[in-house]
Amino acid sequence: MNIDFHYGVIYIVARVGGMTAREALTVAHACQYVDDATTTGILRFAGGETFERFATAHRLFDYANTEDDQNRLVWTPFHFLPAGEGETLHEKAVCRPDSAIAREVVRRAIRQRDADTGLHRLGVTLHMYVDTWAHQGFAGIESPANRVSSLVAEDCTHEGWLARLGRATRHLIEHIEEDVLTIALPVGHGAALHYPDQPWAKWHYVDGRNIRVERHNLPEFMQAAEMSCRAVRAHVAGREDFDTQPGLPHDVKEALTRLLDTNRHGDDNERLLTICAAVEAGAIPGLKESIPNYVPKGPGSWKYKATGLKSHDDTGERPRWTEAFEKSDYRLFHDAVKQHRFVTTQEILPDHGLRIA
Repeated sequence: MNIDFHYGVIYIVARVGGMTAREALTVAHACQYVDDATTTGILRFAGGETFERFATAHRLFDYANTEDDQNRLVWTPFHFLPAGEGETLHEKAVCRPDSAIAREVVRRAIRQRDADTGLHRLGVTLHMYVDTWAHQGFAGIESPANRVSSLVAEDCTHEGWLARLGRATRHLIEHIEEDVLTIALPVGHGAALHYPDQPWAKWHYVDGRNIRVERHNLPEFMQAAEMSCRAVRAHVAGREDFDTQPGLPHDVKEALTRLLDTNRHGDDNERLLTICAAVEAGAIPGLKESIPNYVPKGPGSWKYKATGLKSHDDTGERPRWTEAFEKSDYRLFHDAVKQHRFVTTQEILPDHGLRIA
């Protein structure tokens, strides 16, 4: 999924689920920031203090990353959560929507709701959770499950997505066969291009088992929104049985379905603007307000507010550590990421017979 869902839709379901505007903003920002936190390693302060960070996404053409060890640490816990179904590692590593493992990760996040990282942890977890619908059938490791051939999509546009690539890459994508893409992009849904992330898309392909897979994203995305709303309600109430909580009200569900189905701009940032405009105009029943702009990097971003650093790679003067850093969204997000990654890769997945990190 893209920023239109991770930030826009998650903000909506958080508000509908009972959170204040401030709480919803924190959860939605953390949810989207998982796709933008590309700086890893130690942040060094001028006084000698240090803070460890862990990247939750790769830079540039993410799915081209071919370092399998790094993929397992990034794609697996945050974007392609294994469902643990099957006998072999490759079978168990495949992502499935709303799997038992995914629900356990959500429950563990709710359990930590009272921690200072509670809202950020929920946002990180919801990113992983909703991606189980969009990324189903693919794996966050190099796997035969990621093979795609005979890819066909109905009523989908790729102009906005292609516009963000270089000229040579655009030419490659527009003319290359899917089997070559599978070799070049062995991780996740790279060979399926952008279709898994477009809310309205209807598409089909032949997978690595030579089985035809039919996908209609809209009902899947709406189910992701429904379950996210239940998770938010459970988080607010302090109970882990989120699947038993009420989901989206019927009128909200209808309005959101229409919005996702008709909002078909190829650029996901433009789709986010449409969602924000709809919320401000009161198109979502019971919700009429402005959604603050999302700033991923540079002035106004979580990192800049916490450190004063404008660059993504920490070049320039070292920041001074202050007590304010400890209370910053930047620190809280990265500590939530570390908590999520440890619980997922070191506790939950091994309990389901998966040791991948």
